[in-house]
Amino acid sequence: MAEPIRVVVTGAAGQIAYSLLYSIAKGDVFGKDQPIILILLDIPPMLPVLDGVVMELQDCALPLLMEVIPTDKVEVGFKDIDAAILVGSMPRKEGMERKDLLKANVAIFKTQGSALDKYAKKSVKVLVVGNPANTNCLIASKSAPSIPKENFSCLTRLDHNRACSQVAMRCGVSSSQVKNVIIWGNHSSTQYPDVHHAKVNVAGGEKSAYEAVKNDAWLRGDFISTVQQRGAAVIKARKLSSAMSAAKAICDHMRDIWFGTKEGEFISMGVYAAGNSYGIPEDLIYSFPVQIKNKSWKIVDGLDINDFSRAKMDATAAELVEERDTALDFLSK
Repeated sequence: MAEPIRVVVTGAAGQIAYSLLYSIAKGDVFGKDQPIILILLDIPPMLPVLDGVVMELQDCALPLLMEVIPTDKVEVGFKDIDAAILVGSMPRKEGMERKDLLKANVAIFKTQGSALDKYAKKSVKVLVVGNPANTNCLIASKSAPSIPKENFSCLTRLDHNRACSQVAMRCGVSSSQVKNVIIWGNHSSTQYPDVHHAKVNVAGGEKSAYEAVKNDAWLRGDFISTVQQRGAAVIKARKLSSAMSAAKAICDHMRDIWFGTKEGEFISMGVYAAGNSYGIPEDLIYSFPVQIKNKSWKIVDGLDINDFSRAKMDATAAELVEERDTALDFLSK
């Protein structure tokens, strides 16, 4: 049997983690023959809840799960880890300014970044899920200077999956028949879901999304706003934020990092913008189309960008620059 890998999930007593941990532990993410040591990190008041989660994971009797370690200490949580899924963050409370939310999260992700720097393997792959995910990811990366910036990414796969699904439903096909949609920018309501390069397999033939959908007004209007506002729509309906779909997206994202993307296909993830060919400011974590091979990603270059797309890509970049500057201001204090 292979050597076990060590995977930490933060916010491990929360509802996204509850939907996520079983999939990781049974081999859906890191492979069906890869033993796992799962480390569950959360804040001290959540430790009794974590004990319940540990009992349930034990009771699943999963052959790949070697050990489960609950903890509230970063030095235990991040010790020698191969993968970190940072789900825990300060949620936005009613009446809270975005600035206050940023300030609280800068403190959290500075601590976690420093702990990664000090205790984790230098090859660790870090996925930031907790919002504001792009800026939290940037802060964690800046706080872990000895870990390559390329090892940090943030989750926009949920938005990507939402976009795929909307196009698939519109065309009356399975979402597996839709590929190469793109989420550009911030994991917020300014994100830009772009299907100008997407392909849909309809009745055995591949068509562009615009050709398959045959409704340009919908693709440039309601489609975009539906994907942008989907998280809020789920909260309104469930009174809780997306958990099952977020967990599925986390699994997709990490599995693609581990095993690569399919030939000729790309997916969306928030990555370090340095060296991009799309005129996006360099010092940001921005969602791009990427291809992954041998556990390293590459931004897909050379896609044509029309004026409609350009304006939307720039608008979400402007929001990220403002978030970054506010966050870095807090970080320097």
